[in-house]
Amino acid sequence: MLTSEQSIVEYKDGRAIPDRLTQAAHRHYRDYAERMLAVYRDGAGRQRRALHKEIGAIFAEEPDCPVRRIQAFCKLLDDAAVYRTDPAGKASKLRLEVFSRACSLHPLVQKPDRLFEHQEAQAKAELARDLGMSWEEIESALYGDVVAFQQLESFPGYSDAAAFLSRYNVAQLQAALYRAERMVVTSTGDLKIIIRYAKLARLLHEIERLGPSTYRITFSGPISVLHETRRYGVNFARFLPALLACKGWELAAIVQTPWKTKATLLVSDADRFTSHLPAPEEFDSALEESFAKKFGPARDGWRLIREGDILHDRQTTFIPDFTFRHDNGTEVHLEIVGFWTPEYLEQKRQTLRRFHRHRILLAVPERSLREDAAVTDNIILYKTALKIEPVIAALEATRNQPGR
Repeated sequence: MLTSEQSIVEYKDGRAIPDRLTQAAHRHYRDYAERMLAVYRDGAGRQRRALHKEIGAIFAEEPDCPVRRIQAFCKLLDDAAVYRTDPAGKASKLRLEVFSRACSLHPLVQKPDRLFEHQEAQAKAELARDLGMSWEEIESALYGDVVAFQQLESFPGYSDAAAFLSRYNVAQLQAALYRAERMVVTSTGDLKIIIRYAKLARLLHEIERLGPSTYRITFSGPISVLHETRRYGVNFARFLPALLACKGWELAAIVQTPWKTKATLLVSDADRFTSHLPAPEEFDSALEESFAKKFGPARDGWRLIREGDILHDRQTTFIPDFTFRHDNGTEVHLEIVGFWTPEYLEQKRQTLRRFHRHRILLAVPERSLREDAAVTDNIILYKTALKIEPVIAALEATRNQPGR
């Protein structure tokens, strides 16, 4: 994804309008994109800074290309590239060795004389011989731990120019959400998939039913909920490409402008942004996947259903993580709380009270509870993994409750 410094957003009449390259206004950018991709495809062995410089040169005569757009192109190209890194710290060790040996020869000159007797070329040759490397190899490896000097190994890249430009448009849309205070998605289709993606992105959300097949999902924003605003803002941005892969939705986000005012970002599936994401994972988290594998399709008379029905109470909606159906027809729903705030946990408790006519269990990490918190029968505590035994015990206890 892009950084905030690479984001381009126009604020006009209360609207936030991210930069977007369109076929009508930017048809000539397809040629630019092909040239940029060619630079990286043919750039194996070249340093990152040299590649960036060549990308900038492509737009030297283009009046409609701000510096931030060029920087964004470079970031997206780098994200799709593989660079040679230095995890073992060999570059810093080499620098220490070279500089330690060279300090006694300082200063180096092109032509030695009586005052300055150490010639640069000769000193380099001696250092290379002592280190068992050519000077070209030394120069190449000397700053291998500095990002700008990293060398390109390969470029899996983008399939074509259209895919690259499409990724740019989505990336600018993502970056506009970094400072979102609130985001509302209205869904008329793919609701379960949208909710699954929201959970994968660890977004706190509430769902309301507006009509027979229309739902409103309200997401708490990074500024309004958490202190770690950047971390949660990235989660907002991570969710967006997943939403773009769905059908029947509209998004309205309230974002903070650089002048501390508010603006609205509006986008829908009718805007025809293209997602680069594959199909969603079967499970929302490793915790859920691990539990489902351990539990299996059925156990002790209970059958596990990955996605149960959508529960409604007037305009409020609840989609549990799992539904368990017993051989006698009893159904129990399980919601697993992973990423949380005290307010979010309290909202989950209110959900349990609202849907008290349904059998619902809530799995909660122990670290999220206050010392004096009361643990009711429908709450299952876990440390790092949700174990089978307490879940079975809770299912049986819920099944045997009178009047349910």
